[in-house]
Amino acid sequence: MAVLVTGGAGYIGSHMVWALLDAGEEVVVLDRLSSGFRWAVPDAARFYFGDVGDRETLKRVFAENSIDAILHFAGSIVVPQSVAHPLEYYENNTSKTGVLAAAAIEAGIKHFVFSSTAAVYGDEAGEGLVRETNPTVPKNPYGQSKLMSEMMLRDAARAHDFRYVVLRYFNVAGADPKGRTGLSTEGATHLIKLACEAALGRRSSIDVYGTDYSTPDGTGVRDYIHVSDLVEAHLNALSYLRRGGDPITANCGYGAGYSVLQVIESVKRVHGTDFPVRFCPRRPGDSAAVIADSTLARRLLGWKPKLNSLDRIVMTALEWESNLWAKREGDLAAIHRKLVANF
Repeated sequence: MAVLVTGGAGYIGSHMVWALLDAGEEVVVLDRLSSGFRWAVPDAARFYFGDVGDRETLKRVFAENSIDAILHFAGSIVVPQSVAHPLEYYENNTSKTGVLAAAAIEAGIKHFVFSSTAAVYGDEAGEGLVRETNPTVPKNPYGQSKLMSEMMLRDAARAHDFRYVVLRYFNVAGADPKGRTGLSTEGATHLIKLACEAALGRRSSIDVYGTDYSTPDGTGVRDYIHVSDLVEAHLNALSYLRRGGDPITANCGYGAGYSVLQVIESVKRVHGTDFPVRFCPRRPGDSAAVIADSTLARRLLGWKPKLNSLDRIVMTALEWESNLWAKREGDLAAIHRKLVANF
């Protein structure tokens, strides 16, 4: 049997594909490459170029492969973009998840792991540990589109022989320790990626928004989870469903947080360099501290994080960022040589 990974050419999805292959699974990837990269998909995975909301494409994928589970990563994730283009987010994240779930049920695929987000909690995340029982009041279309998808999966499971695990991510960072994949999207806004770019001289400085929060150093505190630990949670979720587990929704975070300044200092320390930091006013809607209570994932899924060290996260992110820029510069040099040769 095979596992379908939607969005398998993207940041988290490509890590998932490698982890599944490492575990001896047969893997099928469906990705339209809107933000992912074909080179990020290992040759051992069967790749389909297409949209997860295209019913005909899904029929073809299901007909040509014996799929027993779907890990659904495909979707849009940029919060400001969701505010500017809400209908696109409801279409891409919510409607297409409904199409995928319906196609899976029709094809008799019973196991579904969904990529969700802590953004479903909105401002109700509070200032401490966030539990799955916290109110879900998203403050933007991105969070709302994910929450609506969760609701659809819940209702589908009640009506059909269909079971799911929803994993709500906190702050995903880092890269594959073996250097096979990492965060490659240009213009990404993740703090650790931005700090790594500053350390490598790819940006002149980094901005810190808010220094007067009720935290030890006045800057916001977040729960950073290594992407490899996150995909391990998905592997555990897959095993849980295959054992007959009931639908659950679980947080994915370490239960401990680091401040913005701690992240920046870690990058400076690990890379051994310094770079300018600009202090700016708070951004609307930012909380002082948001940290996951991941007790449920640990207890029901048997999840045991292995890379829960800020310096380890930063080290893998720096290594990937260095390799990524070397690859881009090499690609540009190759293009230049070809143009010169053809001139």
